Amino acid sequence: METVRWGIIGAGDVCEVKSGPAFYKIEHSELIAVMRRNIVKAADFAKRHGAKRWYDDAEALLTDSEVDIVYVATPPQAHAEYAIRAMRAGKAVYVEKPMAMNYTECQTMIAVSEETHMPLFVAHYRRSLPYFIKIKSLLDAGRLGKIISVLVRQFRAPMVVDLNPGEHTWRVDPTVSGGGYLFDLAPHTVDILDFLLGRIIQVQGFKANRGGFYNAEDSVTATFTFESGVLGNALWSFVSAPVADSDRVEIVGTEGTLTFSVFGFTPIVLENGQGSHLFTTEQPQHIQLPFIQTIVNELRGVGNAPCHGEIGSRPNWFMDQLVCID
Repeated sequence: METVRWGIIGAGDVCEVKSGPAFYKIEHSELIAVMRRNIVKAADFAKRHGAKRWYDDAEALLTDSEVDIVYVATPPQAHAEYAIRAMRAGKAVYVEKPMAMNYTECQTMIAVSEETHMPLFVAHYRRSLPYFIKIKSLLDAGRLGKIISVLVRQFRAPMVVDLNPGEHTWRVDPTVSGGGYLFDLAPHTVDILDFLLGRIIQVQGFKANRGGFYNAEDSVTATFTFESGVLGNALWSFVSAPVADSDRVEIVGTEGTLTFSVFGFTPIVLENGQGSHLFTTEQPQHIQLPFIQTIVNELRGVGNAPCHGEIGSRPNWFMDQLVCID
């Protein structure tokens, strides 16, 4: 196709800067229609972002003959439903992370993609960012020698909305998100480790609710093994003291270490026999744009996107091993 024509289901906050503008700023890409349950908000978004039409009914967007691909940007509870309906309606799908509520839903989505021959892309957009491409280039160049292990630490203090039950976000409601903040944030980390070091094949861990602010887990630890034999250890806590705030990944090899962040884009630090080296990159204004560019390219037959359904489902499989333990 010459121009890829987009529709958005769930045109909320995530679409304002992170993703939405990319659909009409990329060449050979056009934003046709948006949908959200509040028609006034749908119209406001459409007018500000140049979409031709707006709906308050998903079926109307799914049957819009001008829409080639549907971006599902709802909370995870609806990801599988809308993605499946879109593919059965003959539309390609770009679905937010986590791909679904659980790994079983992911497998169903993948099966429908194969059955309908409709592409299924998952928004693990960090794979296309210069920051993580630089990290991968350092690893692929052998700057650490043979990789031995990876250590992940993400500590964050509770937010104001966490302290007031009346203000809790859907992100800590397992019936909507699949779990707690782990389901919102850890998929980025797990996917980037997959991108950098290959597939994770074994996971064990423990979960806890240490803060008591909501019903979902707020602290999770995991040990895991990659297909390559690299070992991993991770600890997530979303109720830590502010002074413990941390967003750190350290990859250890036989000849050096590489340290970086998943969310903060702090300078990449390489330490080996040649000394200590810092690397920085600029992030795009619309952080999903480079990844969305790969989708447009693939649909136009001039490239391949780096995350389809099978790869996108791996973080769900990882998290299921942790939150389903007793």
